[in-house]
Amino acid sequence: MIDNKTAPYAALFLRTALAIMFLAHGLTKVFVFTLPGTAQFFASVGFPGWMAYPVAGAEVFGGLFLLLGLYPRLVAAALLPVLIGASTVHFANGWSFGNANGGWEYPVFLIAAALVQVLMGDGAFALKRSPRFAD
Repeated sequence: MIDNKTAPYAALFLRTALAIMFLAHGLTKVFVFTLPGTAQFFASVGFPGWMAYPVAGAEVFGGLFLLLGLYPRLVAAALLPVLIGASTVHFANGWSFGNANGGWEYPVFLIAAALVQVLMGDGAFALKRSPRFAD
């Protein structure tokens, strides 16, 4: 049973947590590792290096959009490929993120969280609501 009184706040909490995570990862790519450094890392794990630029942009702007509540369901759906790509980097490392080079459970959990956001809705205090998928 879904509690219709608290569900919008649960979606808001989830949206905020995803926003903070995306902002943290995107801004780390920009300011700590730098975009050229991130591009080198992407190339070292088999992705085209140039993909670092749109991925960092997607994480930063996607995080801001989620935080502000600008089309959150659509943004969460659009960020799923970024999360799927991130998880593939960790599959060979095993389950635990404490393993060398990190395991796959954290990025796969984030896929689940973003998918829940897509299915659950925008949440309370969204500035621009996403279109409804079905009535």
